[in-house]
Order: sequence, then C-alpha cells, then structure tokens
Amino acid sequence: MRQHDTLFIGGDWVAPAGTGTIDVVSPHTEEVVGRVPDGTAADMDRAVAAARQAFDHGPWPRMTMAERAAVVGRLAEIYASRQEEMAELITMEMGSPITFSRMAQAPQPLGMLQYYAELGRTFPVEEERPGTFGPVTVRREPVGVVAAVVPWNVPQFVIMIKLAPALVAGCTVVVKPAPETPLDSYLLAEMVKEAGIPDGVVNIVAAGREAGEHLVSHPGVDKVAFTGSTAAGRRIAAICGEQLKRCTLELGGKSAAIILDDCDLPSAMGFLSIATLMNNGQACVAQTRILASRNRYDEVVEAVAGMVRAMPVGDPADPATGIGPLVAERQRERVENYIRIGIDEGAKPVLGGLERPRDRGWYVAPTVFAGATNEMRIAREEIFGPVLTVIPYEDEDNAVRIANDSDYGLHGTVWTADPEHGVEIARRVRTGSYGVNLLMIENSSPFGGYKSSGLGRELGPEGLAAYLEYKSIARLG
Repeated sequence: MRQHDTLFIGGDWVAPAGTGTIDVVSPHTEEVVGRVPDGTAADMDRAVAAARQAFDHGPWPRMTMAERAAVVGRLAEIYASRQEEMAELITMEMGSPITFSRMAQAPQPLGMLQYYAELGRTFPVEEERPGTFGPVTVRREPVGVVAAVVPWNVPQFVIMIKLAPALVAGCTVVVKPAPETPLDSYLLAEMVKEAGIPDGVVNIVAAGREAGEHLVSHPGVDKVAFTGSTAAGRRIAAICGEQLKRCTLELGGKSAAIILDDCDLPSAMGFLSIATLMNNGQACVAQTRILASRNRYDEVVEAVAGMVRAMPVGDPADPATGIGPLVAERQRERVENYIRIGIDEGAKPVLGGLERPRDRGWYVAPTVFAGATNEMRIAREEIFGPVLTVIPYEDEDNAVRIANDSDYGLHGTVWTADPEHGVEIARRVRTGSYGVNLLMIENSSPFGGYKSSGLGRELGPEGLAAYLEYKSIARLG
C-alpha cells in the first residue's frame, strides 16, 4: 500500500486544498494498492502560480539550453538507477505485463530524457539570415507554462514525451496524471527534486476530469500538451482555440497491419504480437486491424489466432504473462461490449469471446475476429483492449484503400519479404508513423497523427520545436 498525503508543487510536498482522495486499485487483485490526494481547481491554481513564477522570474528560462540539457542529463542518470522500481510500480497500478514494463514503460522515458539532454547541447537557439536592409536574427524562445495532461496506459512514456523537450526548451510544467495511475508520478517527483531542477519548474497534481479542464482553461497556461481520447482532444482543442492557446494533441488510433502475400508468417508473428497486443492491447498505436489477402486469408487468421493463443493470460507481475488485466472495471465492460457488437455485426470470434479467463481481476479473453469488414464498428472504433479484427482485401491497392478508410491516422505497418516495396506501401498510407516489418517509435523522429489522431508532433527535433516560439529581430546596417 502506497500512501501519499501531499502534492508536488513549487518544488515541495504541500498539503492539498481539499480532502478528497484517489484510490489506486490493482487490476489483478481488485484491491486498493495506493491512495493519493484528489487534486482540486484550487490545487491547479497553486500549481500554475508556481509554474508562472518559475517561468516569469526564475532562473530556468534564463539558463542556456545547454545548461538546461545538462540538468536533464542528471535527471536521466537518476532515472536510470530507478528503472526497475518504476517498471514494477506501473505494473502494480495499471496491470501492464512486467516484461512490457521492463521493455518500454520505464526504458522509453529514460531514452527520451537521454535524447533531449543530448539534443539540447547542440540545438540552434539563434541563427542569422539575410534581410532587405540588414541581417535578421531568428531566435527560439520557450513557449511558457505548459499543462501536460496524460492518460493511464503508458503514463511515464506520455509524461516524458512532453516533459523532456519542455524542460530543455526552458518551459515550466504542470503535469496532471490520470487518476488511475498517479503513483509513478510521485516517484518521478522524487527524481526531479534530487536532480536539482529549480522550484516550480515541474509541478505534479493528480486529479480527475473537472480539475483537469480547469487546468487546461487556466489563463496562466500558455500551451497544452494532451494525450488521450479523440473526444477529449476535441474538447481541449475547442478551449485552446477560444483562448488562442498553443496545443499538441496525440489522440486515438485504429491502425492497420497489411500482411502482403510474400510475408513469412511464422517470422512475422513474433513481432506482430507486440505490435497488436502490447500492454494488453491498451495502446493507441496497436495494429488492431489486420489486413490479409483473400489468397492467404484463412492462413493468416490461423496464424494470428495461434500467436494470441501462445500469449499466456495471467498475473502481470509474472514474467511468463503475455496478456494481463485491463486497467479498470469500466474498461473491461467497454471491451466486452465491443466483443458483443462484433458478434452482433456478424464477425466470428475464432478465439476468445465473452467468457472471462479469470474469476478475479479485470480480465477479458483475448479475442480474434474473422469474417469482418472494414465497415463494422469493431474495425472503425478504438476498442483499447486485446481484440483483433482480420479483414480480407482483394489486391494491394484495395489493402491501401482499406487502411486509409479510417477516421484515424496514427500508425500502421506492412509485413513483407521485400522491405523496399514495404516502404512504397508506407508512402501511400496516410498516417503519422509507419513500420515495415516492425512497430517502433523512434526518439529521433516525429510522432503524431493525421486526421482524428491529433494535431502537431512529438519526439525528434520537431518535438522540441513544439515548445519554442520563434522571434525575428531585424536591424538596419
């Protein structure tokens, strides 16, 4: 049981304004494993005031980018020493299999810190350009106070995809973790304090939707960085639009994995299992639509079903587990409802269905649908659970059309014996990221979505640029 009675504001642990608490419930045991204060609007006001003070009057924005990068490098060193603790904590609070937590939930945030610490040492803050009457200095300055609103599925990954570049840019940040997964943010706060980041530069207040909307709409916030559902993203975009406030939105996905006829299925399944069912299927980039040609459709369905069948369902803390529980009871109900919808629509569950694999914990049976079309809801809406839909296509042009026939455009993959041809397919699919024979989010490359999958880009130099304003200084002579 992890009990926290304070919030991290202004570089210190402070008492909350209210008396409400958030219970963190294990998805595996359904028992309370942690408790933290439930942040209020008053707590958000205090956190924004601390961030505003640190930005307007503190040393952080006035340091050179290289100096800030060195501090972020110290944070990375501390983070590296506590990776295992972070991985175990995330597995406990949200049910991510420990193998995935050790592979991604903790190492990827560390990698982002390391990447931006290195990039910040050489990133050009000013450059000279020729002008009509004399030289022009183009300067990059931090955007200001950032509200980072993050989901529960990969909490540290999503915090760090915002926090690392924001810090290097010179911004100050208020992080609002999801109420399902606040515990890892307390561990992060300890590291921030140990790294010597100035007071008020990082503030962390776990809270629900109402306090989160108060933070997003706060006049003291200059930019909102949000990852979550498309519906919530639209609401945040509307608020930011009203206030002409900058925003970055990484939203939903319904990615398509195109299996070409030359694909070696046994080899592909090892990588596809991660691409489709990572984190118990609770990933915005999950390849939940699997497109197979009619020539090999039955073979692909059999291979996918075998792949899923080989992933043991069980205790997420057990390294042998391939698929753990969903984060909350409401999420299990949502996923089971989609399984019902798929059956009602006429798709056939060749594996899984509505029978629960365990009596205790928020588990659903990993499910593979065959006989589906791209018009079905299970093929169009983000389910966010271990449910895969295998859809037939006639030829490659038809496969590309099906992949593009989606409201989303976050990610996609193609599986082929000819990687160069795979790149040709990738160029035709309208998504922000794409993989040929793998799914990989690279720290050095921009990540984000087309269409309803969001606005803006994170990661890479583009992710740092998202936290910078551009100023042109022209002079005579």
